[in-house]
Amino acid sequence: MSNVPSPGKPPGPSTGPGALTPPPDATPPVRHPDAPAPGELLGAHYEHCFGCGEAQPHGLQLRARAGEGVSITAEFTVKPAHQGAPGLAHGGVLATALDETLGSLNWLLRVTAVTGRLQTEFVRPVPVGTPLYLEAEVTAVHGRKIYCAATGRTGGPEGPVAVRADALFVEVKLDHFIQNGRDQEIRAVMADPDQVRRARAFEVNP
Repeated sequence: MSNVPSPGKPPGPSTGPGALTPPPDATPPVRHPDAPAPGELLGAHYEHCFGCGEAQPHGLQLRARAGEGVSITAEFTVKPAHQGAPGLAHGGVLATALDETLGSLNWLLRVTAVTGRLQTEFVRPVPVGTPLYLEAEVTAVHGRKIYCAATGRTGGPEGPVAVRADALFVEVKLDHFIQNGRDQEIRAVMADPDQVRRARAFEVNP
C-alpha cells in the first residue's frame, strides 16, 4: 500500500488543543452588529504591519474588504522583493498573505485573536507581478477558539486556486501584546493620542 497522500487538501489534526476540525459542540459564527459593512475596505490596522501596513515598502500592503456573513476578500500583488525561486513568490510570503486575510476575519467578530495554528497547501506557483485574490471565512466558534479557512486564486476572483489554508485563532486580551511586544513599539502605540488608531494596532496580530 502506498504511503503517498491522495491529491487535494492535506489531512489536519482532528483532535487535541490545536485541532483544525471544530468539535461537535462548536457553534456557527455570528457577525457582530458593529462589524464593517459588506464591501467596506478595512484598511491597515497598524502602519508597520508586514501584511497590511502602508509604512512597509517591501510588505504585502494587502487590502481586505468585509464580505457577506463572516467572510473577507483581499488582494495583493507579488513584488520582486517577495521572491523565493527566481521570478516566483516565496512560500512564506504566500502563507503570510493567507494568515493576514484570516486574521482580518476577527474584525467581523469584533474580537482580538491570534493565530494558534495555520496549515497551508501550495497548489501552484505564483509568479512575480501576479495579483493574488483571497477569500476567507469563519466556519465555527468554540469558546475562545475561532475556526476558519482561506483560498488564494490567480487570474481573478474566480481563477485557479494557487494556495489555501485552514486555521485556528484564539481570542486573547490586550495584555498578550503589551507583555510580549518590544517596549519601544509598544510605548509608541500607547502614546498615540488617537484612541481608535491605538486600539486598532492590536486588533490583528500573530
